[in-house]
Amino acid sequence: MRKLTSRILNTLSGRFLLLTVAFVMLAEVLIFVPSIARFRVDYLQLRLEKAQIASLALLANDGMITPELEQELLNNAGVFNVVLRRDEVRQLVLSSEIPQPVAATFDLRMDGSFDLIRDALAVLVTPEDRIIRIIGNPVQQAGLLIEITLREGPLRTEMYDYGLRILFLSALISVITAAMLFLAVRRLMVVPIRRVVRHMQAYAAAPEDARYVIMPTARVVELRDAEEALQRMQTDLIAAFRQKERLAQLGGAVAKISHDLRNILTSAQLFADRIEQSADPAVARSAPKLVNSISRAVNLCESTLAFGKAEEHPPRLARFALRPLLEDVADGEGLSAQSEPACLVDAAPGLMVRADAEQLYRVVANLVRNARQAIDATGRGGTIELSAGEDEAAWWIRVGDTGPGLPPKARDNLFRAFQGSARKGGAGLGLAIAAELVRGHGGQLDLVRSDEDGTEFLIRLPRAGGLDAEEAAG
Repeated sequence: MRKLTSRILNTLSGRFLLLTVAFVMLAEVLIFVPSIARFRVDYLQLRLEKAQIASLALLANDGMITPELEQELLNNAGVFNVVLRRDEVRQLVLSSEIPQPVAATFDLRMDGSFDLIRDALAVLVTPEDRIIRIIGNPVQQAGLLIEITLREGPLRTEMYDYGLRILFLSALISVITAAMLFLAVRRLMVVPIRRVVRHMQAYAAAPEDARYVIMPTARVVELRDAEEALQRMQTDLIAAFRQKERLAQLGGAVAKISHDLRNILTSAQLFADRIEQSADPAVARSAPKLVNSISRAVNLCESTLAFGKAEEHPPRLARFALRPLLEDVADGEGLSAQSEPACLVDAAPGLMVRADAEQLYRVVANLVRNARQAIDATGRGGTIELSAGEDEAAWWIRVGDTGPGLPPKARDNLFRAFQGSARKGGAGLGLAIAAELVRGHGGQLDLVRSDEDGTEFLIRLPRAGGLDAEEAAG
């Protein structure tokens, strides 16, 4: 119980609920005090009216009634005696024995609001059943004043009953009001705040996953400003993380690049020396080798600089048909079912995915290009197959070929920049960037197999669109 109470007090909803109940009860107290004072006045006015009616019954008979009838009239009015002042004459109309002296006199004609509230509270806190005198104005101007004496105990009992009813009604109103305000604040404030917190937590667990970048939906200006600020921060951090990762990989590769570049340029220097020092006709045959060596050095430097820029934008997710994209990749590489190597596309025409079409194109094109180069290197024909489908959790794309497979060194460092190249002169950046783009979608790029029968890669893109999609589905 203590833990539950502590948990409620430490939440925004719980504190707002308690404050609402407290303020509603305070408002009810401010209503209750004047209300109980008005109840006392109405009770006494009713006694004055009943006493006046009893007096008029006596006066109508010229004061000739039996003592038993007089006592019955007093009992019905709830008083001990009645005094009327008519024409400046004070007349004791009805009377009976008073069990004890009069303890207090209240003139309802003179009391203001503060006096009425004070006298009502005094009745509630006074335990004795006192005899009190009440003075008021007769109804219908049937005299100058009317004065009665009565017990205070029945008045106190009636006030307690009335007060309990008021308190019960106040408690009911406070609970209903608090519940309605609680639900309203929870819907308008707490739920959007929790949504922001969930996005922050999910993003902290997977800072590269663009699905967890919040999409501002709040209608409250302050909350929407917070969501937009969080979205900007997440977008900037994705770029920063990508920049940091690439720069870290770039720094680790500096030594290797320097060594490879020195060897390439050393070879180029040797060929240049031969050209300068020899008149041998074989020099003409050495010139292309010099050009190729220098070209490889230039390409390696350009790939390194391009990788270090880290200019990839976060995925712009949208739904589109997948088969046309796969066919565009094949056309862009000059491949078809009749080309050499052949390219087969196996995907349902109506298959829709949610991804960044431009980035997914680059990923698939890189895999297809690598497959074609592997097949071309064998000097034999082959086949590249692009297939796609979906299951309950994800969309998948398979890129397979009938090439010679990847060498062991390339498989061990497949998605690591500058280390996973399978061909001579390659920088090993293509698959590293492709894997990074797929991770940005919350998916994964895996090597399924690579042997003498060929190589197969699998791209998996999750069907869930992050927290926004989960909340919309819920």
